[in-house]
Amino acid sequence: MLRTRMIVIGSWLLMAALNFMPSESFGQAPQAKYPMTKRGDTVDDYHGTKVADPFRWLEDDNSDETKAWVAAQNKVTFGFLDQIPARDAIRRRLTKIWNFEKFGVPTQRGGKYLFTRNSGLQNQSVLYVASSLAEEPRELLDPNKLSTDGTVALTSYALSDDGKHLAYGIAASGSDWQEWKVRTVDTAQDTTDHLKWIKFSDVSWTPDGGGFFYSRYDAPKEGEQLTGVNYFQKLYYHKLGTPQSDDPLIYERKDQKEWGFDGAVTDDGRFLIISIWRGTERKNQVFYRDLKQTGSPIVELISGFDAQYEFVDNDGGKLWFRTDLDAARYRLISIDVAKPERSAWQEVVPQSDDVLESVHLVGERFFASYLHNAHSLVRTFELTGKPLGEVKLPGIGAVAGFGGRREDRETFYAFTSFTNPTTIYRYDIAKGESSVFRAPTVDFDPNDFETKQVFYSSKDGTQVPMFITHRKGLKLDGRNPTYLYGYGGFNISLTPSFSVSRIAWLEMGGVFAMPNLRGGGEFGREWHEAGMKHRKQNVFDDFIGAAEYLIREKYTSSERLAIAGGSNGGLLVGACMTQRPELYAVALPAVGVMDMLRFQKFTIGWAWVSEYGSADDASQFATLLKYSPLHNLKPGVKYPATLVTTADHDDRVVPAHSFKFAAALQAAQAGDAPTLIRIETSAGHGAGKPTKKLIEEAADVYGFIVKVLGIEPRWEPARLAD
Repeated sequence: MLRTRMIVIGSWLLMAALNFMPSESFGQAPQAKYPMTKRGDTVDDYHGTKVADPFRWLEDDNSDETKAWVAAQNKVTFGFLDQIPARDAIRRRLTKIWNFEKFGVPTQRGGKYLFTRNSGLQNQSVLYVASSLAEEPRELLDPNKLSTDGTVALTSYALSDDGKHLAYGIAASGSDWQEWKVRTVDTAQDTTDHLKWIKFSDVSWTPDGGGFFYSRYDAPKEGEQLTGVNYFQKLYYHKLGTPQSDDPLIYERKDQKEWGFDGAVTDDGRFLIISIWRGTERKNQVFYRDLKQTGSPIVELISGFDAQYEFVDNDGGKLWFRTDLDAARYRLISIDVAKPERSAWQEVVPQSDDVLESVHLVGERFFASYLHNAHSLVRTFELTGKPLGEVKLPGIGAVAGFGGRREDRETFYAFTSFTNPTTIYRYDIAKGESSVFRAPTVDFDPNDFETKQVFYSSKDGTQVPMFITHRKGLKLDGRNPTYLYGYGGFNISLTPSFSVSRIAWLEMGGVFAMPNLRGGGEFGREWHEAGMKHRKQNVFDDFIGAAEYLIREKYTSSERLAIAGGSNGGLLVGACMTQRPELYAVALPAVGVMDMLRFQKFTIGWAWVSEYGSADDASQFATLLKYSPLHNLKPGVKYPATLVTTADHDDRVVPAHSFKFAAALQAAQAGDAPTLIRIETSAGHGAGKPTKKLIEEAADVYGFIVKVLGIEPRWEPARLAD
């Protein structure tokens, strides 16, 4: 839920390969027998309001009692899932589709090209290096060799300017905690450098390749590695060949426990740009140090947390920033460090009707990526801001990439859509032409499916866009099983993207729908702020409105509708299923924020206060209590069939949220619909999860849906894995 720099980077199937077979009636899944969950007597006083928290003991994930509860719940859940006949066929089909080559966007430094590749079913993608695009790449780092079960993931990497050394971060079991090491590129052997307790930080090399800047936290107390609150991040410099204990401290603020630091060296090596963030609020400060002057002070260039300032590049003392200062949809400005007063700031590329998502300076021009109704457009500009034209994209979808340096003559980008797997393109800047660098071949035919974008009215009349994907020739008879997915928060935009598990769902005759809810970033800052804090109900109303639209237009019915979301999207599902339980047949909250009164007390949860507010504030408590999923479950209500999913190493949204919600839901459920929790082991919030676990979880989730909805998916034998 914090900023990440990860770019998540899938078809041939005959129309007759699958028959969607509805059963005669809905909701035939038998009620499971749940483990007994002890109720405690904990009661909290929030500003004079008493709130019971009977399952508080489940917050201690290290206790033997909680571990026994987890084991008992998993026994019931997997016992239920094991009885679903279609689950094995779904797993085999997912495995067959998943088995295709996947590539990452190349980066180039020091005459070396780096990119990731997954041969198909490898648990983790492998990092390759080559001296030219024509050269056969060689393996540089294979994370699959770092653990026996594929649970150690490569989280990020940075190549030194001379191409000699690779700094890389790894995380175990999905944790946000990273360890960073250094590898010699020519030998693919690690040096002695080893850094620990790094979280929410990349690294940035100095031009001489002698070391890099990074940020870290103090080592947590024993037993609190996955739950302890993270405060007081510090910025350090690491010199190659020295122990971490010798790393000089570059910047800290003992008076500001919530401040975090992102240190980046400019391409010309002159400045260390320090972006100072505070929680997940899209407002930051910018300080800098002149690295060309020994002992130079850190200068406060932009203070006050009044807007977002994303550093793009520099030309000597002129610094370019993408910002939403006086521009809700963002613009590009320049600041001269010799004349830093705001009255001297210059606008380079003004705000447009579309949201400016990112800007890169490559080949002496700006590549500006925009969102137009939640799909990508890329425009180019001279350094003066004069428009040069638009990059012709392969279709309507989403792009990522366009990185590089001013002297480069090429750049790379990834393009994806709901039915087109991610393809990597090389863009020749001088010619203005794209060519395919790597394209996957997936076992399905995208021409069998179609995507449309519709707009519907939310409760207050706001027009909300939604993508709908399904098989061509779909009958609008109200009987189509539909998977409604949402997020709606933290300024995060949901754009068209390829998903293997969605393809399997579409093959089963399912409809996939994804609305762009308020709280997201699809239409700029105002769209985001319309779904924050006291306006959070707008997000839930938008999602409920999407469900009502799908039913009204006869795509589906309440008996055929499943809702899903993860993290903040898990909160979305939890809130909507408690507010309108009769509207859906299935609810799938994943790693959700379910206890809105205590989220700020764990790991990085305090950082979400800028998005949600806090129950510690009397003026915000009532709003949070009104929609908190955990606190709005009512005994005697028939809730949808629910499969809660979480993981034992989730240190972003601690599993206690899901534990307590599942326990309370099982106690409240009045109907026969199953209410289960699936707790993954040796996994975290989602990033870096091994392919094997991804397939298993997707098979379990879709198996649960088809069981509850009474679907009998059938594939021809040739369409299933060997």
